[in-house]
Amino acid sequence: MTDRAPQPVDRQLPTEESRDLLALVREIAQREIRPRAAEEEDSGRFPREVFTLLSEAGLLGLPYAGEFGGGEQPYEVYLQVLEELAAARLTVGLGVSVHSLACHGLAGYGTKEQQAAHLPSMLGGGLLGAYCLSEPAAGSDAASLSTKAVRDGDDWIITGTKAWITHGGVADFYTVLARTGAPGPKGITAFLVPGDAQGLTAAVPEKKMGMKGSPTAQLHFDGVRVPDARRIGDEGQGFTIALAALDAGRLGIAACAIGVAQASLDEALAYALDRKQFGHPIADFQGLRFMLADMATKIEAGRALYLAAARLRDAGKPFSRQAAMAKLFCTDAAMSVTTDAVQVLGGYGYTADFPVERLMREAKVLQIVEGTNQIQRMVIARHLAGPETR
Repeated sequence: MTDRAPQPVDRQLPTEESRDLLALVREIAQREIRPRAAEEEDSGRFPREVFTLLSEAGLLGLPYAGEFGGGEQPYEVYLQVLEELAAARLTVGLGVSVHSLACHGLAGYGTKEQQAAHLPSMLGGGLLGAYCLSEPAAGSDAASLSTKAVRDGDDWIITGTKAWITHGGVADFYTVLARTGAPGPKGITAFLVPGDAQGLTAAVPEKKMGMKGSPTAQLHFDGVRVPDARRIGDEGQGFTIALAALDAGRLGIAACAIGVAQASLDEALAYALDRKQFGHPIADFQGLRFMLADMATKIEAGRALYLAAARLRDAGKPFSRQAAMAKLFCTDAAMSVTTDAVQVLGGYGYTADFPVERLMREAKVLQIVEGTNQIQRMVIARHLAGPETR
């Protein structure tokens, strides 16, 4: 690893409060997250104490209302916090994004009574959430999910299996989408399920290419009983709730991707300035300078794209198309930038002595989660040309 510290990103933030917030996040990242990232990812250790610290600092509920413990920060600010956290360690940045995704349904569609009962502990009480939409046979085709919730008096009985669940087995609560009616999107309902619910078990976490410190596991619901008071929204409204959450979540993935890309560029640039060949720093050679310039340009373009989408959301305007574009572009950019960073470091880039090989492995998953980039292209095309006619 190089000795040069990464330079802070020159951010355009809306208020003095938000500038102080980003300074706090950078301090936490440098002191508590970055120094242990490589070792803990290698050993597969989940940093639960970091999420506890972030909760105590008010960083797990930033985009939500202060009435229930949220930070009341615009998405424009929240996403830049995610970027800083992901640059230090993707397990943390993506984990905060997933937690926010898990809170989205209750914050946006829950009753005032539900929000008062649950949101304070979810947003700032040390709890950690997860989001349960995908299943072994229902990933991109989320409307075909088969996990069932059957009414039993004042309760619901949930049976089925969810797959690819970030924080699966370690979360304190799960936002679960289950089928309560006929096939298709109109038969899906959302529920808030406690992590210690009887009949809820987690499989052994998946063995992954990257993000080894973040547990991803199947969850098995074997007759899990949930009170109707934990149903989020109306019966049959779950798919609408899920899509709204995913629009916001895709912006979180985009921001995390730019964080990973920025960390890779920082490492590549520091190495290029320090490494000498033929009597000169390799940063003097035009071929490498052009590569660094292209990397930086992709990062700036991606950051501008996700911020533009965030500002639409903050203004209450439609942003679904722009969210898909941001997720698509930023994650493709992260894959490209991290690959080039490995190339800049040459043989050293292929070793675990430098973080760029880990960052390259982590970038790959961002092209897959919360809608593959092929799905993002379908979403964008539908906004442009309408639904497919076949």
